[in-house]
Amino acid sequence: MSLMVYVAAAVFGLSCTVLLRRPLSIPRDPLTVSTCAAIVLGSLALVCSAPLTLSAVNALTGIPNFGAPLTYGMLSAYSCSLLVLLIQWRGGSPARIRRMVLRSMAAYGALIVVIVVLFMLADPNTERLTDLDTYYANTPYMREMIVLYLLGHSAATLVMCTVCLTWVRKVTGLLRTGLQLILLGTLLDVVGFQFVKYAAVAARWTGHDLDFLSTRIAPPMASLAALTCSAGFALPRLLPTARAHWRDLGDLRGLGPLWSEVRFASLAPKPPSGLWQLPRMRLHWREVSIHDGLLALAPYFDDRVREQTRDAALHAGRSPHEARVASEAAMVADAARRAAAHEDPFITPSTYRLYATEVSDTGGLVELARAVARARLTATIPEGTMKATPR
Repeated sequence: MSLMVYVAAAVFGLSCTVLLRRPLSIPRDPLTVSTCAAIVLGSLALVCSAPLTLSAVNALTGIPNFGAPLTYGMLSAYSCSLLVLLIQWRGGSPARIRRMVLRSMAAYGALIVVIVVLFMLADPNTERLTDLDTYYANTPYMREMIVLYLLGHSAATLVMCTVCLTWVRKVTGLLRTGLQLILLGTLLDVVGFQFVKYAAVAARWTGHDLDFLSTRIAPPMASLAALTCSAGFALPRLLPTARAHWRDLGDLRGLGPLWSEVRFASLAPKPPSGLWQLPRMRLHWREVSIHDGLLALAPYFDDRVREQTRDAALHAGRSPHEARVASEAAMVADAARRAAAHEDPFITPSTYRLYATEVSDTGGLVELARAVARARLTATIPEGTMKATPR
């Protein structure tokens, strides 16, 4: 069970890095700080609740069951962070936000102090790593401590459910999906963790034994709730980034035919070597190198190749834009062939400007690269235009 809890805590905690543009920097946005704090505290609460952690804490401190108030205190801090996150999420005047945050922190700070005091008064001597809640359900002070930590957590998660349910109707897109996942994770926490804990403890009060609810159902449900919430926190930030990287990889592959055509002429510095370059960086270097290669080939551009290929494309029924790109691909391929053969450039270079150099995004170069690839397959360059003649 400890391994399952640790994995859930790790995934929950790692979702925090998705919210940071630069993971090694300190975020300044209060909403980002609040979200990261909630994720980290939730991860720590899961780690503290694992039987392996409880045993280690008890052994290090020499106090039986010392891991219990540590776990309950961490869970209460996580509950407080959820309220702070909701306050930052809702927004308002800085003074109002500060006042509500301080009130929440004061309330849950007092709850943590009460939990520790009740544990000290109870002085439980029998170590329980998995069933402490039910084992001590009828023990004075321990009983109150268990009920208080559950009530404190329930209050925060119920508020979270209410707010998410309200906001999910007002937003669209990935933000709505993220809120739905957070809502689902919170509901799993309420039903799968809190409700079964209440039921198991209440059963002990009435002389019944439903300990399996607390020991076998609650832990995996808490882990599942954490994983679902982590997906909700990360998805609105992660998916757009993943889509952008995927588009960059597609453009990088799409530029392959054009790059293979002009790479010999490019004098741009090589990109820094490394396995961890993002697709955006690799694409940027590829674009710079291609533009440099096209600039080096400009003295070899033959306008007659371009014009004849354009007329042939128009005659074949292609649109003016398609004909332009096809003719430019033919001209670039012809210039690359003659430059590679060390033929002399034109005495009067062409002043024609490629479409790919007129647009600011990568789309123009990708179109040109596709046209180059098609020209290779279909051999659309007229045979009589391959010979250079000085102007």
